[in-house]
Amino acid sequence: MRIVYLHGFASSPMSGKAQYFRRQFARFGIDMEIPQLDQGDFRNLTISGQLAVIERTVGNQPAILMGSSLGGYLAALYATSHASIGKLILMAPAFEFPRRWRERYPPAEMERWKREGAYPIFHYGANAMLPLSYRFVEDSLHYENEPAFAQPALIFHGTRDEVVPPAVSERFAASHPNVKLRLLDSGHELMDVLDEMWQDTREFLEFQSP
Repeated sequence: MRIVYLHGFASSPMSGKAQYFRRQFARFGIDMEIPQLDQGDFRNLTISGQLAVIERTVGNQPAILMGSSLGGYLAALYATSHASIGKLILMAPAFEFPRRWRERYPPAEMERWKREGAYPIFHYGANAMLPLSYRFVEDSLHYENEPAFAQPALIFHGTRDEVVPPAVSERFAASHPNVKLRLLDSGHELMDVLDEMWQDTREFLEFQSP
């Protein structure tokens, strides 16, 4: 079984959730892959560029995708055109991302971003403010708000999530019978419910105790 984990926006393969799941899968002899989605060039990050990294990592071979926040949206987007993806496990997936991202900033801020070409964003992996090109915004306009993948999926979402409202996943799951939604008493990071998510993930993937 091959599992590829997609970290969130302005994060890295060293994120707490990514490393937690890597340790859990290692107990089953599985080396979970965690590509660096910005390839060390956060300034020029785009949705298209991240999809290209996933393509190179997965190589159109059978795999299970896990994704957190924007990584969850990317996993869903990639799965829509790749039947080789067997299942998806999504944590607070950023569905409706292209629309909600544009609504996140006041028009004046978006105009400033466009005019200056880059905007400072806090990067959790680097623990610093880093510039992000306006191409990130322009590129996102080419992608759908709700990727309609057909594979079985398990979604975790915190009921206290203030970054991606849980209603986003609730609406998505209600209109997609291939999706199972698990609401948890947590926020966006879900770091305080890791063990609960692992147990559900094991059941979803039909893992037996090592």
